[in-house]
Amino acid sequence: MSNTERLDDTISGWTHEHVFDTSNQAAERGTRLVMWITAVMMTVEIATGWLFNSMALLADGWHMSSHALAIGLSAFAYSAARKYARDTRFAFGTWKIEILAGYTSAVFLLGIAGLMAFSSVERIFSPQPIHYREAIVIAVLGLAVNVVCALILGKAHHHDHHGHHGHHGHDHHHHHHPHAGEAHGEHHHDLNLKAAYVHVVADAATSLLAVAALAGGWLLGWTWLDPFMGIVGAVLVAVWARKLIVETGKVLLDREMDAPVVEEIREVVEGDACTRIADLHVWRVGRQSYSCALSVVTRDPDLTATQLRQRLSVHEEIVHSTIEIHHRQIGR
Repeated sequence: MSNTERLDDTISGWTHEHVFDTSNQAAERGTRLVMWITAVMMTVEIATGWLFNSMALLADGWHMSSHALAIGLSAFAYSAARKYARDTRFAFGTWKIEILAGYTSAVFLLGIAGLMAFSSVERIFSPQPIHYREAIVIAVLGLAVNVVCALILGKAHHHDHHGHHGHHGHDHHHHHHPHAGEAHGEHHHDLNLKAAYVHVVADAATSLLAVAALAGGWLLGWTWLDPFMGIVGAVLVAVWARKLIVETGKVLLDREMDAPVVEEIREVVEGDACTRIADLHVWRVGRQSYSCALSVVTRDPDLTATQLRQRLSVHEEIVHSTIEIHHRQIGR
């Protein structure tokens, strides 16, 4: 017979409330400001793209329209996460609202890349005259605006990095054990902010391509360069969108069993020859916060869930655990 002890408990002062710290506030302010700047520039580029008959400029304008919507979604996600932070219906807080917004932004980005490619291919077979001088002025203005927006979000990202590592939201002190991924410079950044930043950087890249295409067409007579750069820009945006979809989708689908923290849990729990993990589930509930449910089989009659929680507590990123212990008799 086996004796089973089950304990569902919080190991590091986990509170239901989503920690909406200063880094989130800075990100929300930055994304909201960038949203308005992008919306204004989008309107200018679309209008002048039609007026001057530039496919690269028009594609950049419509591309920017998706960014205005997606960046607005990012700002809304921060607001919603803050509003529902104390809502007990969210079992582990409202952090994943931000991740869902980041995923949706990436889907928008992928969709607009497809539209850019389609429109550019169409223009190759149906070329139209372009007012190069006027179009270049607008494209350069768009590039400048995108650089400013990138700097705004880059500053918020910098604040996020330092604010996140300076505040953990726990009630007692731990020694931080960096993950293997962190040792190589990989950190769990704000994916909602990253989504907004990727949109702006993608915009800057397509604006730069538009400038190059228009300059080549104007100075060298390469009219094919305008739609060609539209295709190049679409491919570039699609690649960035796919990467962001993978990153955010991983969090939304709780695909975390290859995360370094999983091996850390195994090392801590199976620290003696008498104990092994029979079943383990780990999922992320914050940027660097994980929850775990584990079933342990041991020949140590004195092992308790409290002792395992004490072992796990050295890893501050594990904020909640559900532990089940099966005691086996010696010789069985």
